[in-house]
Amino acid sequence: MMDQGTVLDIGREALTVVATIAGPMLGVALVIGLLVGIVQAATSINEMTLSFIPKLAALVLVLYLFGAWQITVLTDFASRLIERIPGIIG
Repeated sequence: MMDQGTVLDIGREALTVVATIAGPMLGVALVIGLLVGIVQAATSINEMTLSFIPKLAALVLVLYLFGAWQITVLTDFASRLIERIPGIIG
């Protein structure tokens, strides 16, 4: 039967999976953004779109390197969730 504890467990696990999957991409975007910001401050270039291309390239690289792992984490979570359905229903 589905109670508050079950819902909280599923929600907690979902948030953990999201943080795990998004972590590498967000970390790389943060580091690239900081580096470009430092370069812009040092050179007095105030172009807002300058950081877009390096971030995009870095995110494509991260997806290339970690994409298979991210899909595995997501499909494992989905499989565990689907396997819990009979126990939740009843």
